[in-house]
Amino acid sequence: MQFDPDRILAEVEALPPYRMFGRVTAVQGMMVEVGGIERRLAVGGRCRVYTRAGRPVACEVVGFRNGRALLMPFGVLEDIGLGCRAEVAVGQPAIHPTPAWLGRVVNALGQPIDGKGPLPMGERGVPIRNSPPPAHTRRRVGGKIDMGVRALNTFLTLCKGQRMGIFAGSGVGKSVLMSMLARYTAADVSVIGLIGERGREVQEFLENDLGPEGLARSVVVVATGDEPPLMRKHAAYLTLAISEFFRDEGRDVLCLMDSVTRFAMAQREIGLSAGEPPTTKGYPPTVFAELPRLLERAGPGPGEGTITGLFTVLVEGGDMEEPIADAVRGILDGHIVMERRIGERGRYPAINILRSVSRTMPACNSDWENALVTRARRLMATYADMEEMIRLGAYRRGSDSQVDEAIHYNAALEGFLRQGKTERSDLETGYQELAVLLGMNEDHAG
Repeated sequence: MQFDPDRILAEVEALPPYRMFGRVTAVQGMMVEVGGIERRLAVGGRCRVYTRAGRPVACEVVGFRNGRALLMPFGVLEDIGLGCRAEVAVGQPAIHPTPAWLGRVVNALGQPIDGKGPLPMGERGVPIRNSPPPAHTRRRVGGKIDMGVRALNTFLTLCKGQRMGIFAGSGVGKSVLMSMLARYTAADVSVIGLIGERGREVQEFLENDLGPEGLARSVVVVATGDEPPLMRKHAAYLTLAISEFFRDEGRDVLCLMDSVTRFAMAQREIGLSAGEPPTTKGYPPTVFAELPRLLERAGPGPGEGTITGLFTVLVEGGDMEEPIADAVRGILDGHIVMERRIGERGRYPAINILRSVSRTMPACNSDWENALVTRARRLMATYADMEEMIRLGAYRRGSDSQVDEAIHYNAALEGFLRQGKTERSDLETGYQELAVLLGMNEDHAG
């Protein structure tokens, strides 16, 4: 790394002439109350609280109460008690990424956790909590983007800058789907946020699912479920901040986040600790205010670069109407529904095509492609309506020509949607294979 004397001089000149300290006045649950510096702080600001042994613990201001600042720690509160020093941190939280971050794994503070040494620092700082570009300055979503997964490429075609939700219960295969997208997408860069992930699964995802090929073109942000809620929350913000850096360089970025639900749960823990009233199913109001602020950061930018976002949402028991799923579905540009019963019969990715939708797909497809997809969906819907009767043997062939046709094509369509995690399928091939399967060519577009 080359050192820029002018940059170093500017950083030295930005250092404050003095340091400001307050004192811890109370500790309750996950919250630290600090007095003496509350007029120097604002919500979102940073402090360092020193333990009795002198160890600094980074904290963020999450509110004020009775003339005192309320801080949430990024680490554990052990050995912090009444009278411990609290120092005001200078400047806004920011990172300085470079393209050399590709292939690296970082924590929620942007620190390397992969044992590969320190990260190089770029010249341009990117705020971790950034605002989305103004709506009137954004470009429209671009053309199609090849995701490498046949079911998505054909039935749920994504455009550059589109934002989609992946709605699934635990153990349905969403991590494998994410790894396939990261490895096979035509996007220039993948940024993957593992929010609240199980600790034992992180290395499995990196080595088995993502693999060296996928990691080489990715930056992975990790905050495991045992970390404080502020770390889990900031891991989501950092994922978008790194994505914004590559987008502003003019690249097409695929941003994958697993999961938005755990981000919302972290914000719930923070809000309830700060004294917010619980509303819908225990979620305080700030959860539903933070979701659009996070998700709107993905999408097209004012320049050539784009962030195509796929965000997983946990829907235990298939409840698509639970508060977080309902809120996220209203913010994003479509949803991919994965179902356990589909996986149980051996078809992966376990995507329910009939319950999934890509809102930008009709406009970016040709008339022939739309006609092809519409016919395939109609066949699958007809079979789904009569599936129970067919399995019970209550339907007699010849009773309905449309049902007979759906039965004829069902096995072939199921085979078309099935794809192994080491198999890649491109956009053009997917449409061609579906056209051959259904016996349609471009003359059928009308």
